Amino acid sequence: MTSTTEQFADLSATTLLRFATAGSVDDGKSTLVGRLLHDSKSVLTDQMEAVEAVSAQRGQEAPDLALLTDGLRAEREQGITIDVAYRYFATARRRFILADTPGHVQYTRNMVTGASTADLAVVLVDARNGVIEQTRRHAAVAALLRVPHVVLAVNKMDLVGYEEKVFAAIAEEFTAYASNLGVPEITAIPISALAGDNVVEPSANMDWYGGPTVLEHLETVPVSHDLTACPARFPVQYVIRPQSAEHPDYRGYAGQIASGVLRVGEAVTVLPSGRTSTIVGIDALGASVDIAWAPQSVTLRLADDIDISRGDLIAPSSKAPATTQDVEATVCHVADQPLSVGARVLIKHTTRTVKAIVKEIPSRLTLDDLSQHPNPGQLVANDIGRVVVRTAEPLALDAYADSRRTGSFLLIDPADGTTLAAGMAGESFASQAETTVQADEEGWDF
Repeated sequence: MTSTTEQFADLSATTLLRFATAGSVDDGKSTLVGRLLHDSKSVLTDQMEAVEAVSAQRGQEAPDLALLTDGLRAEREQGITIDVAYRYFATARRRFILADTPGHVQYTRNMVTGASTADLAVVLVDARNGVIEQTRRHAAVAALLRVPHVVLAVNKMDLVGYEEKVFAAIAEEFTAYASNLGVPEITAIPISALAGDNVVEPSANMDWYGGPTVLEHLETVPVSHDLTACPARFPVQYVIRPQSAEHPDYRGYAGQIASGVLRVGEAVTVLPSGRTSTIVGIDALGASVDIAWAPQSVTLRLADDIDISRGDLIAPSSKAPATTQDVEATVCHVADQPLSVGARVLIKHTTRTVKAIVKEIPSRLTLDDLSQHPNPGQLVANDIGRVVVRTAEPLALDAYADSRRTGSFLLIDPADGTTLAAGMAGESFASQAETTVQADEEGWDF
């Protein structure tokens, strides 16, 4: 029987890669994903037969592999991707969960969804068009979301005669732009998703390229899923009090460990109250254990009867985050209605939702040259900008650079529950100087 220690030691030995595709309209994202699925033999026979039938009805000689991911009727009719399509496939070397995200500017918000949990982003560029504004927007979103690996797939190389100089110019421009955003690793690969060049098999048409194919890179890129390296964070989802004859005094706090490791006997602090106690028991899958780690779902039992409810955060006393009511962050605005200074919103952080006011919008990012447009007054759909938000109650936020789980939040319209913006607390781009925000308390009503 495997011991708890051995299970813990094996935690980081994962073979799962989450990745997202992004690019402008008609850059070939869905075709690339379809080619990956087809050439890696991850398509079932009945799926392929359905694609062949639809393609034949359209008068196409060859199967349209984009149909393997464009599942909505509107997507097929318009020939574009609208929603995020998630697909699972596997090779002998690694398992994959991919998110095929839309390319149209009005659906950029969907890329935020697809890339928020990604370990790698594949940004497609049409070799005929080069780097365009939407390409820069996708690079900026990947950088903001701290996606550690970015692949630049220069697609449709067959339409530019497989010219090396075309690929080299696009790769140089994109790499310079993404590097300025702080993207840590950029790999450029010339491909033709339609013909299959350098997707799964090396291309015979580009002997000047000596790098990996897309699939080879996906199989070999180093990815760490070791959430245990971060300080422990346990957002409480539910308080369990059976008050039954069998368990008259049981009080447990259920939730999913967002990061780190928790142990019986460890001193912990409950935030935002600041009350302290000690873990006396951890229940997981109906059994008591001595240790638990992210992303396990467990129930904690504490030595003291503390007033704890959904939304509270339990953390080791030695590494507890600071609480604040003044949140400075970068946001990607995803709603149709603008976000303006003075707007009353809800901010959802882990399991906690509190009222807030948008105090300032210090700047909006200009994607062409990465300059900051000061004091825009509001953000509209697909804008990326800095905000200062004052909350009605303290939040225990980590910097997004330290934890993607506990450094992120949503801004929500309190009237109808619409998600307004996805936020990343603390510094934004790794190499960008932040705008200084002058505090101004006038006008706060909490």
